[in-house]
Amino acid sequence: MANKELKLAVEPREKTGTTGSNALRRAGKIPAVLYGHGTPPQHIAFDAKAFEDVLHSGGRNGVLTLTMHGKKADTALVREVQRHQVTRKIAHVDLQLVSEHEAVHAKLPLAAAGTARGVRDFGGVLDVLIHEIEVEGPVDELPDQLSVDVSELGIHQHLTAADIKLPKGFKLITPPDTIVVSVDASKTAQHLEEAAAGTTAEQVAPEVIGAKPEA
Repeated sequence: MANKELKLAVEPREKTGTTGSNALRRAGKIPAVLYGHGTPPQHIAFDAKAFEDVLHSGGRNGVLTLTMHGKKADTALVREVQRHQVTRKIAHVDLQLVSEHEAVHAKLPLAAAGTARGVRDFGGVLDVLIHEIEVEGPVDELPDQLSVDVSELGIHQHLTAADIKLPKGFKLITPPDTIVVSVDASKTAQHLEEAAAGTTAEQVAPEVIGAKPEA
């Protein structure tokens, strides 16, 4: 569970708009908006490196404790991180206010656990089709990620979102019939199967009754 406290010092933003945001970025800070609980959006900013450290410590899905002037101000979730298309540096962040035990919707990373039988014994390829699963549950119990056991999957078999075990108190928002992982034959095996199928088709080609023999 993501129960480690993640602190982030924030400050109010005096200037909004492109000019003010660019000035913050040049100063090594990230402009952000804090919204939720029916209150007007708050324009804030924080240190870029400090936020990157929080993200690497589980802050993409964990609850952030926001501090202002050294005192706890709010708790929030990271809802959107916008990056520059070329430099990939964080350009803007949206944060959502949350209370301690509030039920929230969250997209959690999905990890495959184990080695699929079709990969281990038959040289197949595991394909993770969905990398995030949307759930609803108490914000203070959000796990860092969800896992699905793929060890029994054979060739041409798959698992759906409904096969993922959720923590107590959570419910699935992603459609349960969504295929999340599958095991396919390797490219070489596929080519061999196709070649074999083509050969078989030629061997069982029906004789045309009444056809004239070639001269």
